Amino acid sequence: MINGIMNIYKEAGYTSHDVVAKLRGIVKQKKIGHTGTLDPDAVGVLPVCFGSATKLCDLMTDKSKEYEAVLRLGITTDTQDLSGTILSESAVTVGEADIERAIMRFVGGYEQLPPMYSALKVNGKKLYELAREGKEVARQPRHVDIPAIRILEMKAPEVRFVVSCSKGTYIRTLCADIGEHLGCGAAMAHLKRTRVGNFRIEDAVTLSQVEAFMQQGTFQQYVTAPDSVFMEYEGALVRSGAERALLNGNKLYPNQLDFDLPVSFKDGDMLRVYNGRREFQAVYVFVKNEGVWKPFKMFL
Repeated sequence: MINGIMNIYKEAGYTSHDVVAKLRGIVKQKKIGHTGTLDPDAVGVLPVCFGSATKLCDLMTDKSKEYEAVLRLGITTDTQDLSGTILSESAVTVGEADIERAIMRFVGGYEQLPPMYSALKVNGKKLYELAREGKEVARQPRHVDIPAIRILEMKAPEVRFVVSCSKGTYIRTLCADIGEHLGCGAAMAHLKRTRVGNFRIEDAVTLSQVEAFMQQGTFQQYVTAPDSVFMEYEGALVRSGAERALLNGNKLYPNQLDFDLPVSFKDGDMLRVYNGRREFQAVYVFVKNEGVWKPFKMFL
């Protein structure tokens, strides 16, 4: 079984679920999961987890992301992008300086209202399913963090920019909110995800490339080990007498672990744990008042 993460370049026209279904057929493995939906019209980075690494799917959705987007001023749609039904059109009379100020006011974060055309669930039903039925339900705004926005090109009525953001940020909604602030409306014309955590677009591979790798026998070269997601944490080897405790997912005491360097830990610190053969096994969390490490995620 393949265990690890592959940086897939999702092409336009595919849903994230489509990508997983295609990969199951290509690699002949059922245990595969994606790390967060990307709109069918959008392209770019979609990390996909295989085997034991599917336990990372929920953690990967928490990673920061970067997008390159094109904003179209003077138009609003029901989906907040150009694939939707046009709700209004207006002339764009604002100048470039006003447009730039309107965009930059969102740096730092704000309370964003999730769009109806999204995969969020209300009472067990996805919002986009309700939207397609012509229904609109109350949603609560969510705080999103936007550390940086960089404008690449401004040719009114279109603006191309790069935005770094936290999980849960809808770039379609950001575009619509910018247009609302300017008073002329706006919709997203194009979206490309360029980064998820440490996975970047320049390293992403297409589904057709994955097929070629399988035929050539080079597929494994493009699979990233699960522990790569946790490299910001310290690592340790479990001592031989404690291997059974690790295999059973039991707590570990500091004297059952070997560290490369002496390190002091705070409550809640994470630790990569390896067996005696230096195979990644788990992520543990330190519970200071007990002086022990407890399992957070197991990858046996």
